[in-house]
Amino acid sequence: MAGVRLQSLRRRFGDVVALDGIDLDIASGEFVSFLGPSGCGKTTALRLIAGFDRPTSGRVFVGDKDITGVAPNKRDIGMVFQAYSLFPNMTSVRNVEFGLRVRRQGRGDRRTRALELLELVGLGHAADRYPHQLSGGMQQRVALARALAIEPRLLLLDEPLSALDAKVRVQLREEIRRIQTRLGITTIYVTHDQEEALSISDRVAVLSQGQIEQIGTPAEIYGAPATPFVAEFVGTMNRIESTVADPDNGRVDYEGSSLTVDAARGRQRGERVLVLVRPETVQVEAAASSENGLTGEVVSQTFLGSVTRLRVLAGPAEWTADLSAERAAALPIGAQVSLHFPPSSAKLLTLEGGAAEGLEAAAADSVE
Repeated sequence: MAGVRLQSLRRRFGDVVALDGIDLDIASGEFVSFLGPSGCGKTTALRLIAGFDRPTSGRVFVGDKDITGVAPNKRDIGMVFQAYSLFPNMTSVRNVEFGLRVRRQGRGDRRTRALELLELVGLGHAADRYPHQLSGGMQQRVALARALAIEPRLLLLDEPLSALDAKVRVQLREEIRRIQTRLGITTIYVTHDQEEALSISDRVAVLSQGQIEQIGTPAEIYGAPATPFVAEFVGTMNRIESTVADPDNGRVDYEGSSLTVDAARGRQRGERVLVLVRPETVQVEAAASSENGLTGEVVSQTFLGSVTRLRVLAGPAEWTADLSAERAAALPIGAQVSLHFPPSSAKLLTLEGGAAEGLEAAAADSVE
């Protein structure tokens, strides 16, 4: 299999900049997800790699070969779309055979290969069924098998699971990852679903307004967001605009309350910072304020299955905390509580001009 390199890749549509000079190296056999809201440029990047569109400037390399000007059918790339795009007049096995038939592979060999792939995706029993006889998840498995049949050097998937129900999405994304790992094929996966990207990728590239905001492992993207946009878009985040009050001891001032944040050590006194705290690290107690804590009032509870999400009004902002159902039951709406977090759990970003606006934009995009 081959790696991929995007070099200063740009794409403009009139006055609209869809991609604004992205650079990215993907190793051979790596699974990388492009994650971002609608209009961020992730699908545009995928189409440029596939050859369905041409960049305004920049280059695309697969392995050591510059494929920027190569026709799509000459790129040795398999692609799975959001729409299944199966031929309705062909059985599953004939759909999978199609690419091999175009390549003039012998009938016996291509049939054997197609049946092997249908077994690989768990559809050996449905080889002779037509698309209308298959569920949505089964059709998407056939589409995946068809993309793999030509033994491509690179597999591209454009939001392939968005039309499926939640349980099938989870099952199929795990199946895609299993197959990708088994075959060792370099894969680029486009999605707007954070959980999907974080659960199956070796690395995730978070895009916004045509640029890569951050690329890293799922743990890095979730646990150490590099920009306000990533902090807001990936998962739920408490964001606290504060001022560094005592950099020697890691103390920040938040609306008159002093909080300890390890990441504030060594910062400049008086620096405006954004303290980032994940809901699962926030502890809520029905008691007076405690170390590194604030007092507030529970204003809502939302049952999410494994946890119950509390919103607590503390100072001028609402905080979000994820607690066990048992703990949350003891803190009803209207309860006066204290909330606090471990000093080592918070992340810190410099709050400069435009950062707050970026957070609001990220929030709006994530809702969209």
